[in-house]
Amino acid sequence: MEEISLDKKELYDLVKRAVREVLEEELFQLRLEGLPFVSDEEIREIEKEYGKPQVQKNLARTENLQI
Repeated sequence: MEEISLDKKELYDLVKRAVREVLEEELFQLRLEGLPFVSDEEIREIEKEYGKPQVQKNLARTENLQI
């Protein structure tokens, strides 16, 4: 197995990024859990009242990771 050497700053940055990603994922899950459940009937009523939402295409998220 290949050995990788990192100085303290690189290791700190790597761990910091990893922790940030996990926290973002957990925060996203908490936000989803906080949203109220909407039944199919309620969705139909909302669509009847306001119309269907427009679909946004080509949404993407990119990240660059330097190792």
